[in-house]
Amino acid sequence: MIIAMGCDHAGFPLKAAVTEMLRKRGIEVIDHGCYRGEVVDFPDVAKKVCASVTEKKAQRGIMLCGSGVGAAIACNKAAGIRAACCHDIYTAHQCVEHDDVNVIALGADVVGKQAACDLIQRYLDSSFSGGDEFARRIRKLTEMEGS
Repeated sequence: MIIAMGCDHAGFPLKAAVTEMLRKRGIEVIDHGCYRGEVVDFPDVAKKVCASVTEKKAQRGIMLCGSGVGAAIACNKAAGIRAACCHDIYTAHQCVEHDDVNVIALGADVVGKQAACDLIQRYLDSSFSGGDEFARRIRKLTEMEGS
């Protein structure tokens, strides 16, 4: 599996721990920054993460910022992306199972390193259920992208 990952300066403290956990699991990481904790605007990084996912260079994306909310909003502006801000285990797997989420956003000011790693593991271990009602809703979400 290949994951596109990005963060702003507020999410930077989580990035090393998340990257290490992913690599230990044999997952390749495309790192879209930030790289030293420099001040960056999360929409700029989110755009790169989303492009990796929509261009199929990565199967899924991870965005880290202060709250996770801004990163999720930015990612959801990209066609073909369904992003969710997740801070609990249920949401981390349910968002994939029911909503086919392909980018998870976490807040470094909300969750610690271990919780972030646990949430991301659940997100990555989950798959879309494919049920008719969920597929119908995904189609409707896709239709909304053009409106």
